[in-house]
Amino acid sequence: MYLVGNISITLSVNFVASQFFIACINIFEREPGVGILEGTAYQVYLIFLGITLLTNAVSALGNKWLPWIDTAAIFWTLIGMICLAVTILAIAKNGRHDAEYVFTHFEASSGWSDEVQNPSIQVSRAMVATIFINTFAGLLFLIPLVFVLPDIHGLLQLASGQPVPVIIKSAVGSSGGAFALLVPLLLLLVICGIDCTTATSRCVFAFARDGAIPQSRWWVKVNHRLDNIPLNAMMLSMVVGLALGLIFFGNTTAFNAFSGVGVICLTVAYASPIAINLFTGRKQVQQGRFYLGALGTISNVIAIGWTLLVITLFCMPASIPVTASTVNYAPVVFVFAVVVSGICYWAWGYENYVGPPTQDG
Repeated sequence: MYLVGNISITLSVNFVASQFFIACINIFEREPGVGILEGTAYQVYLIFLGITLLTNAVSALGNKWLPWIDTAAIFWTLIGMICLAVTILAIAKNGRHDAEYVFTHFEASSGWSDEVQNPSIQVSRAMVATIFINTFAGLLFLIPLVFVLPDIHGLLQLASGQPVPVIIKSAVGSSGGAFALLVPLLLLLVICGIDCTTATSRCVFAFARDGAIPQSRWWVKVNHRLDNIPLNAMMLSMVVGLALGLIFFGNTTAFNAFSGVGVICLTVAYASPIAINLFTGRKQVQQGRFYLGALGTISNVIAIGWTLLVITLFCMPASIPVTASTVNYAPVVFVFAVVVSGICYWAWGYENYVGPPTQDG
């Protein structure tokens, strides 16, 4: 599930980046309501192809620079969000909603840790810090947008499915100014794609190293000329992602299910060891670096409950009544992934999978 989730999420991030790029371009209009880029399926896929190649190239050729890129992304995020928030609130060409609307109005319409030093401590700290940083950055981004939010029903009818460019253009009243404010978001999406690509390649490498993937000797090879990166594993994940992207030509609704199934698979992968640990009396965590005692049991129960909620939400249709264009294929894709994973384990993994190394460091 973890491998399927990583590949699906990487695919989704790069595809969303391509769709968001088209939406940003289309704030420049040939005539009112008509963007300069049609955004046909082949155009979306070609942009997706370019972004995928870019993220893989940066991850492969700039491996030693990735920590610097991620650190810069933190400051880029905060600076970009502050600039965006101040600008749209200051200009607000079409007016601002009051605080009551913003805060009370509702419309009814961990990563892989193989390369981390001392992962039992550092990964735990990173997971907790990420929650606080993303909460702060998310509120800093969303609250100003709600203050200048145009008609919600119009946003829901957007063919692109990308309301942020429209909201920002409505607030600043200028296509050029809106595009300038969107550049930081575009860059962040690319950086996110780079990080997802890097994580997925390490995930494929780790599974190959442990004998969980056929032809593992090939996928476990590292390229010493490129700072010892698992280049073969990276190319495998890239090819699988590009192949899955072809589904977009046939059925966009089915393709969009990969975003939901990525979240479901990763959530199940994270929750599985928690559930096993809880139902076996938490006997294996007493010597852990962050042993919480009774509070740990409560945390485990909350985590499992949250997992069940997330799975339910991501399996629900986007609207009712359910039609061929609104049905959610995520449950189907998830069940298919579970069945295929089970078959692969029975046919290959049972005899060849040896499990990850246990050293911490």
